[in-house]
Amino acid sequence: MKFSARLRWLWLTLGIVFLDRASKAWIESRPEDYFPHPIITNTVNLVYSRNPGIAFSFLAGYSSSAVRVLLIAGALIIIGFIAWLLVASRSAGALQAAGLALLLGGATGNVTDRILHGAVTDFLEVWLRFMPWRIFHPWPAFNVADSAVTIGAVFVVLEVLFGGQHPRSSAKK
Repeated sequence: MKFSARLRWLWLTLGIVFLDRASKAWIESRPEDYFPHPIITNTVNLVYSRNPGIAFSFLAGYSSSAVRVLLIAGALIIIGFIAWLLVASRSAGALQAAGLALLLGGATGNVTDRILHGAVTDFLEVWLRFMPWRIFHPWPAFNVADSAVTIGAVFVVLEVLFGGQHPRSSAKK
């Protein structure tokens, strides 16, 4: 059986989902007094956070079952659309295919968390240092899936902005 080149990118999607679920399971298995756990002093910590909302805890205050169902349904629609783009598109380059695979893996990892736990588990906290004032401020906690979504979006945007220079055959010769 021969798979199209586009379907091969699904391995990247599966890898992201696996890494995301494994990392969240490891974090969830740690005792409460483990957190925060410094990885790089004054820069990166492991934390344990549940986000019932979406990016940057938007809608986190609305943790009703109706909002949860809407977030899950919206995510499933987006996952279906991204999967369709990944498999059906014939004109996209490798960067866009990788981006779509990363977006698909990240969205799947987070929606799985939302279905299983009602919220997304976040565990990486990065402190940003603003010079010259030596002010430290934490970036909102994130996870492997969030990172994949961010990197995937950057790849897709780069492909759209700079990779769309595909040669076209002209009918006039």
